[in-house]
Amino acid sequence: MSLDTIRVASLGLGWWSDVLADGVTAAKGIEVVSCFTRSEDKRKAFAEKYNCAYTGSYEELLEDDSIDAIINTTPNNIHLETTKQAAEAGKHVFLDKPIANSVGEGMEIAKICRAANVKLSIGFQRRRENQFRWVQEEINAGRFGQIVQAEANISRDRLGQFEAGHWRYTAEGMPGGVMLQIGPHYIDVLEMLMGPIVEVSGMLSQLVLPGDNPDVAGLVMKHENGAISTLNAGYASAGENYVMNIYGKEASALYSLHTGMYHVKRGEKEPVKMVFEANDTIAEQMEEFGDCIRNNTEPEVGGEWAARSLAVIRAGVKSAREGRYVKIDEIMESGE
Repeated sequence: MSLDTIRVASLGLGWWSDVLADGVTAAKGIEVVSCFTRSEDKRKAFAEKYNCAYTGSYEELLEDDSIDAIINTTPNNIHLETTKQAAEAGKHVFLDKPIANSVGEGMEIAKICRAANVKLSIGFQRRRENQFRWVQEEINAGRFGQIVQAEANISRDRLGQFEAGHWRYTAEGMPGGVMLQIGPHYIDVLEMLMGPIVEVSGMLSQLVLPGDNPDVAGLVMKHENGAISTLNAGYASAGENYVMNIYGKEASALYSLHTGMYHVKRGEKEPVKMVFEANDTIAEQMEEFGDCIRNNTEPEVGGEWAARSLAVIRAGVKSAREGRYVKIDEIMESGE
């Protein structure tokens, strides 16, 4: 392994693999040197775009001793298989969220990587956005007081972008639909800011997109400290929006994609507009991944955290289907 530059290969070349490769290109101390996907046309196009090599099989990629790590963007249901192969070959793994489709597989992935002494980093870049880092600092400094509630929303328009039969839009490939696909980002942010979620109530609907998977979902969640948060996710709305409002006894932070963030302190009549410079969160997490490999340190989000975060989503899906509150411990124990 080079102490100067970490050499990574991309596996599973969909549109998101390009986003991550762009992040690697913008990061320091890490580079994409090879790739593989089953489509020869796709791997040739990726190799040309990122000036890297490509292989004719995943096994060939893993046999290359000059490659330090794999960026794995394969479908969720083969995360365990492909990550296990990488770990056994001594390759570190950057794995896109969710870590798997089931908590049991997520925990197994974490266990395998630890046993093989390879780094496992999970793609939760939203937590790195500057406005959320600032809120985290304010909360940790005690300036928000007791955190009491939060509301979050991730809404995207996928009508017209829908690819019939694509694994991301099928119940088999993405059980739980939109909440499992994009919900994990803000579950991660909520738990980072408010602490662990312990119980969930969920609802799911399939309203706009064709297929058999929910395109609208909502969760009501209780945190370990007693605070209540909500998360709505949708692929059925016009346009795109993100909302994250965190309410404390002494201060609150109100964020949306189109208006930015406002800060409200107890006793003040008007919220104050906060201005944050946009940061390249993908590049930051890729640079961190390289640093962890080089310096033998742990990534900010590893397998165990990601598996428990997945348990929140799975609890919400189970709640919606069974019409009851579901505790996170129940999902962690069953591994579903």
